Amino acid sequence: MSLSGWVCVVTGASRGIGRGIALQLSEAGATVYITGRQEKTLKQTAAEVRDRGGNCVPVICDSTKDEDIEELFERIKREQNGRLDMLVNNAYAGVQAIFEGMGKKFWETDPSLWDSINNTGLRGHYIFSVYASRLMVAQGRGLIVTISSMGGLRYLFNVPYGVGKAACDRLAADMAVELKSRGVASVSLWPGAVRTELVSQFILEKNEPQDVISKFKDVFANGETTELSGKCIVNLAKDKNLMSLTGKVLMNWDLARRYRIQDVDGRSVADYTSLKFLMTQVPYLSWLSVLVPSFLRLPNFVLTLANSRF
Repeated sequence: MSLSGWVCVVTGASRGIGRGIALQLSEAGATVYITGRQEKTLKQTAAEVRDRGGNCVPVICDSTKDEDIEELFERIKREQNGRLDMLVNNAYAGVQAIFEGMGKKFWETDPSLWDSINNTGLRGHYIFSVYASRLMVAQGRGLIVTISSMGGLRYLFNVPYGVGKAACDRLAADMAVELKSRGVASVSLWPGAVRTELVSQFILEKNEPQDVISKFKDVFANGETTELSGKCIVNLAKDKNLMSLTGKVLMNWDLARRYRIQDVDGRSVADYTSLKFLMTQVPYLSWLSVLVPSFLRLPNFVLTLANSRF
């Protein structure tokens, strides 16, 4: 119960990564406010939290509606005497739109794809962070985690996706500049490939061998559980050197190694910067991967250099 007494908000926690994070935070003893648009799925998550002995408060809240967000934080202010220890910006409404438009160029898609991906998953994060920071700054402590992905560094899926994820990374970094002196940390977190419910629906259960989605199957089939990000965040929150990490992009595989944790199903966490993994992605080198020690990794700065625009 390492987070006993903590008050946390996890957005978009009806399913997927958000649900997994809520489960892990509550299991660690935190009181978790979870948001989503659908009452049924929110209550399902809340019930699972309580079955594990945790404390969960489901709140119907649309991340595209500023008044819903403001009302949520007013409620927390009343019910928790102004205390808020953590915000996890996870809500995302663009998954279905991404997979349905897979293989199309940006000019071949409806421009509303931008709003589907970035209204909830970027603008909403900013509004949530504004209200959360007001409570955290007042108490002189707090942690904001913004869920992002490798798509913020290199092209992945489509144009609005990459722009949104790059902006999430920048949001976390720039907020950290203004929050650090107030004792509040802000980081961006990159999960790896995660086997969410929608990934199973749109990728793993598809059987068309030539489908553009099929190339993602192997990666997602062996991907992280939805609770790994939660395990990483729990350990991050307890880190005595947390403020040294503020403003950074953190990766699940790095945090798993830092805190010596495995996924909830007992598997080791796939490291996408390991030479062994990278060799498996190159057909004519994959046979060599069995000979490469798993501890050999590319430094993270190489990822930036490989995708440098200068």
